[in-house]
Amino acid sequence: MLIRNDGTASRLLRDVPIPRMFRAAQQFPDTHIEREDIEKNIFEEIARAGVANRVKPGMRIAVTAGSRGIRNVDEITRSVVAWVKSREAFPFIVPAMGSHGGATGEGQHEILAGYGITEERMGCPILSSMETVLLGDSELGKPVYMDKNAFEADGVILSCRLKPHNAFRGPVESGPCKMMTVGLGKQRGAEQVHSDGMDNIARNIPTMAKVTLGTGKILFAIPCLENAYDQTMMFEAIPSEKILEREPELLKIAFANMPSILVREGDVLIVDRIGKNFSGTGVDPNITGRFSTPYANGGVQVQRCCFLNLSEESHGNALGAGLADAITKRIYDQIDTDAMYTNCLTSTVVRSAMLPPVLWTDKEAVQFCIRTCNRVTPENIRVIRIPNSLHISRIMLSEAYFQDALAGRWPGLEVLDEPAPLRFDEDGTLLTPVIP
Repeated sequence: MLIRNDGTASRLLRDVPIPRMFRAAQQFPDTHIEREDIEKNIFEEIARAGVANRVKPGMRIAVTAGSRGIRNVDEITRSVVAWVKSREAFPFIVPAMGSHGGATGEGQHEILAGYGITEERMGCPILSSMETVLLGDSELGKPVYMDKNAFEADGVILSCRLKPHNAFRGPVESGPCKMMTVGLGKQRGAEQVHSDGMDNIARNIPTMAKVTLGTGKILFAIPCLENAYDQTMMFEAIPSEKILEREPELLKIAFANMPSILVREGDVLIVDRIGKNFSGTGVDPNITGRFSTPYANGGVQVQRCCFLNLSEESHGNALGAGLADAITKRIYDQIDTDAMYTNCLTSTVVRSAMLPPVLWTDKEAVQFCIRTCNRVTPENIRVIRIPNSLHISRIMLSEAYFQDALAGRWPGLEVLDEPAPLRFDEDGTLLTPVIP
């Protein structure tokens, strides 16, 4: 539904008051690895795990790279490649991202380039194809696939991020097992993992990973974990035979280091920018509380939510727009339905691609959410604003939070300035930055 800027709905929104807002800092543990120390850390971790001798001189080694906006992903990938070269082996990079990039080799190559992962910068080839090899069936009867280039290598190193998933809960979620079955499985593999629904994906991923591990192609995994500031926190090299045992333990560490919106509840959530570089669902439901399935929960609790912009890195894939109560015409005009619907056809989850009301401007989108809230007044409405769901160390809160925030009601939340009106230009575009 596109609301006309000269229609009745726009006129009804025109005088809806938007509360004054103030900036706040959210403080979390910040243990992390500096970018310049990543290569040294990766080399040391591989040595500690005792897996270095699995790569021998002359071997062709596939190194995985996914579609997520992982902090330092270019340097992490380059460092793994450099380690392989140090063993006098021949690395190449394989996009391991299921159906992302429009389920084409060219699209997946383009996603990696957007993260700075290019042949020139990495110093090795990137072999991007959707061609797969059937490995066999899982104990649950699901066919398991692997990227053909990876299968034809002498070994595969799983480089990925390990974190909670945004649509289901299980002993393993987003990490090496998912990289094997969904990422390296390409569109075919991803489709099989998701085909029984999100209520069964927690069973499919580990049982299908067993088949991939059974080929002997996976040498080891070296996932990174991030802290609440989206910083690289740690690496752990895991021998292939210990992945199914160790990944659930690392997932608990990842959960413990997740960020959150500390006030925990409100009436309206404004998300400045969504995109695949922030979350597989455009926005991380673990932060926003807006889930595409009933098989996971958490995050901030609000009545209404609006999204204002789509990141360039998403290349038109506005998956996640359906989790909002309003989006802007700006997002609507950028949508590449082919890229977005390919994800739905593969995952069988359609809610995140459903379009909510489309408002002409940022201001109207915010006003729409305020106007449709229940049991609030202009004086007590609680509005939360975040730049995106990956970077929430700086947020904005409406005046209704101000006195409690000053009094220290939410440990870790620090008031940075006084409440002030949000500024919009004459076209209704939001001008006030979260971070000045």
